[in-house]
Amino acid sequence: MTLELILGAMLVGALTFYLLFGGADFGAGIWTAFATGPDGQRQRALVDRAIGPIWEANHVWLIIAVTILFTAFPPAFAVISTRLHIPLTAMLIGIVLRGTAFAIRTHDISSRPDGFTNAPRVWHGVFALSSLFTPIMLGLVLGAVASGRAAGPSATFLETFVAPWLALFPAAVGLLAAALVAYLAAVYLTIESDDPALRRLFRRRAVASWFLVVGLGGAALALSKTGAPEIYRGLLGTGAGRSAVAVTAGLLLAGLWSLLRRRDYLARLFAAAGAVAVLWGWALSQFPYLVEPSVTIYDAAPPVTLRILLGSLLGGSVLLFPFLSYLYRLFKGEFLTHRGV
Repeated sequence: MTLELILGAMLVGALTFYLLFGGADFGAGIWTAFATGPDGQRQRALVDRAIGPIWEANHVWLIIAVTILFTAFPPAFAVISTRLHIPLTAMLIGIVLRGTAFAIRTHDISSRPDGFTNAPRVWHGVFALSSLFTPIMLGLVLGAVASGRAAGPSATFLETFVAPWLALFPAAVGLLAAALVAYLAAVYLTIESDDPALRRLFRRRAVASWFLVVGLGGAALALSKTGAPEIYRGLLGTGAGRSAVAVTAGLLLAGLWSLLRRRDYLARLFAAAGAVAVLWGWALSQFPYLVEPSVTIYDAAPPVTLRILLGSLLGGSVLLFPFLSYLYRLFKGEFLTHRGV
């Protein structure tokens, strides 16, 4: 296996961890928009308790992904950061606003009779909206990269900076990303809650978001026929692609079955596996392109740079994984253990 392939797999691996952990934090924020009624405060408290200890640490995966892309694959980074800088900037603004809103709304320990903190009410809305907006922007970028529009004409401002991402297929992928993180969060929160009523509520929300994921996934696949033809061919025109679609569908169906049978820990396993299958199915269907249809994984930095980067990543992982494992065991130990399926 070449250095390019190893680092490409690490890039997708970093995005995978960001989806499963950071993405679920965004999904939990999305559900705060629905935290209304008499148990609205309990819902918000559950979300704050679930993501509070680890939400900042989860951004390390996005930092690693950007570092790999910038260092190992500079031609792809140049195209993405230039042609898609509008949705990327919007995504970064969403991350900052979400972090700011979360800090303000949770670090004020006083409360009012209506269940909100004394922080201005607007910050609760900012937290919810930025939690929805940010994964949409990230999905929009991934959809634009897969569509090939980022390598299209660049004679005018609109062709260069707007046309690559303002299309139906990238929009569908953006909405799918938001639905996927909401689905993951609902499944995770089902386990995190000690309140039977909240557990039932988030189980119902997990089922509802499951149907949204399937519907938007089907829409994105249909739109890819014209919006991202190479992705469509990779998924439905090859045996490996059809197998990946079948595996993804099977994992998603297993997740729904687990939710309906109230097998919450199995549901968590299948939800995470289904999300991973969606992400890796996209990556494999696009291989060997990093940016369709012109920049491949082999348009990489010199071998000496790749070796130094690989050594740095492997050396850093010796510290990163044990410390993250300790962090999760410290704050999430009871939810990570198997308490029955």
